[in-house]
Amino acid sequence: MEALLNVDGLKKHFEIKSDKLGGKSAWLKAVDDVSFDVYKSETLGIVGESGCGKSTLGKIIIRLLDKNGGNVTFKGRDIFNLDREGLKSLRRNIQMVFQDPFSSLNPRKRVARIVAQPLRVNKVGNREENEKRVEELLAEVGLDPRYKRRYPHQFSGGQRQRIGIARALALHPELIICDEAVSALDVSVQAQVLNLLRTLQEKYNLTYIFIAHDLSVVEFISDRILVMYLGRIVELADKKQIAKNPLHPYTQSLFKASPRIDPRARHEEEVLLGDVPSPIDPPPGCYFHPRCPKCMDICKQEYPPYREIDPGRFVSCHLYKS
Repeated sequence: MEALLNVDGLKKHFEIKSDKLGGKSAWLKAVDDVSFDVYKSETLGIVGESGCGKSTLGKIIIRLLDKNGGNVTFKGRDIFNLDREGLKSLRRNIQMVFQDPFSSLNPRKRVARIVAQPLRVNKVGNREENEKRVEELLAEVGLDPRYKRRYPHQFSGGQRQRIGIARALALHPELIICDEAVSALDVSVQAQVLNLLRTLQEKYNLTYIFIAHDLSVVEFISDRILVMYLGRIVELADKKQIAKNPLHPYTQSLFKASPRIDPRARHEEEVLLGDVPSPIDPPPGCYFHPRCPKCMDICKQEYPPYREIDPGRFVSCHLYKS
């Protein structure tokens, strides 16, 4: 299957300058040598603890941040080698739904103007056509079109996120990056928004990159799951494979810590010891080894290669050989 998006060896390092006069700068490795593909009409879930680099990864793909190394291609085109018109075309095809549905909407503008902004920027349609398009989009995400004259503060959190989704759909994108799109919502509202996203995907043949820290949410909506730890991928596989048999000790710990609704589904509880190491000064060898219950001597010395151990199943761990 041909990939819609290809990420190859992507790196993003932030320079942290010393407060001391003459002190040396350090580098925070937010995304470090990350590679994966996203296929048409699928949902790739990206999960990991806070600070693992998943949101930074999403911002690089949409060109809100530049890279330090590696390549990203969308439909065969290098997104970092585009002229002004090429970048404008890219952003018509890749849209983003942000985490905070309030701060991502301009509080001084009415909903009609917020949702129509991508149409105006890209000079799509006239005023009447855009007004009709806004009403269609609001109805599509489950809001009354008459609400278009209201301001963001007049809506609940779930309704504001629906407005953000409507704005993302305005230009008929092929890929939507959902960056913690439901994490700020109540559980019942999360379910409504997730079901809306799935319905829209089926109707418009959309492709999603769904970034979240809640494993149960990612497991529900995704086709494949990518697990990140301290800027690197530790496991990538079909969601059924990962849910049934997680391979990496970090992924295993995430699933054991995830609550289960079914009281009959017993699982061994496991709490990860220690804190996430600093991305400015990661430990030698495997970054996870200070917290890993299966740590071996080699884990403290060498970072494990990222291997495909079965078709479509990747893991970065010394426990597994290709």
